[in-house]
Amino acid sequence: MSFPHHRPRRLRTTPAMRRLTAEHRLAPADLILPAFIREGLSEPNPIASMPGVVQHTTDTLKRAAAEAVELGVGGIMLFGIPETRDAEGTASLDPDGVLNKAIRDVRAEVGDSLVVMSDVCLDEFTDHGHCGVLDSDGYVDNDATLEIYAKMAVAQADAGAHVLGPSGMMDGQIGVIRQSLEDAGHVNTAVVAYAAKYASAFYGPFREAVDSQLKGDRRTYQMDAANRREAIQEVELDLAEGADMVMVKPAMSYLDILADVAAMSPVPVAAYQISGEYAMIEAAAANGWIDRRAAITESVLGIRRAGANMVLTYWASEIAGWLKES
Repeated sequence: MSFPHHRPRRLRTTPAMRRLTAEHRLAPADLILPAFIREGLSEPNPIASMPGVVQHTTDTLKRAAAEAVELGVGGIMLFGIPETRDAEGTASLDPDGVLNKAIRDVRAEVGDSLVVMSDVCLDEFTDHGHCGVLDSDGYVDNDATLEIYAKMAVAQADAGAHVLGPSGMMDGQIGVIRQSLEDAGHVNTAVVAYAAKYASAFYGPFREAVDSQLKGDRRTYQMDAANRREAIQEVELDLAEGADMVMVKPAMSYLDILADVAAMSPVPVAAYQISGEYAMIEAAAANGWIDRRAAITESVLGIRRAGANMVLTYWASEIAGWLKES
């Protein structure tokens, strides 16, 4: 039988009914806050293309982490911007460098009350802006880059990161990092693989956030937006190499990929709501074209609905505050 015996609107009659029958919900613990710290700042530096987001000082980063704990946010993902860059990204290995120091500072502030995650990638640290070192032809040298990633991973684990996020999309990066962590005794340090990371036009504001020096693009190592099946291959490879979690990035234009990965992954799945997604909603809201809070909530709920167990979003603390109010 169909209408009038079936009236789906019966389950939409009141806010209480809609809450009761909701298939998916947001919770602060599902959210991860990406945060930037820039070496040499005396006060936080606003990022023009990402209203409300800043490059932190040590003190403001610690306050942001403490606030995230108070709000029940699940984790924080740290990105560091050094004062000095070179072709090899050597500042990434300095125990007292901006990112490794930030990891120690945040851990000292929040302990184990927040999952402290860190970016294992060279793009912020190289003077050419690529995620790896270049060969004599200017091509990113995959295997030479892996050697540096292995050292970066140990340095960040030494600093106290609970979870490492290799984001460079080098072939074999998860296996090399996992082995280096095991050899260094960091057997409990987890790895979230940026398993399906696409070359996207929506990264634009992030380039400002990390003061990227990139010339050209990253299409020889990040995935092609046209490809869907390839994402499953990438995820399967990272799982075989020891990934504890996998990630799809970006989220908005890749919800089909996210759903595919969520359907096959035996480990938790993350999705990154990236800078361009953030900037578009903020810009539209600032112009009065959309309801800001409703659009933010709907966008993150859509990512969860597609299958993400956790969402990296620059609104993590703000959303957690709204959830706490309600």
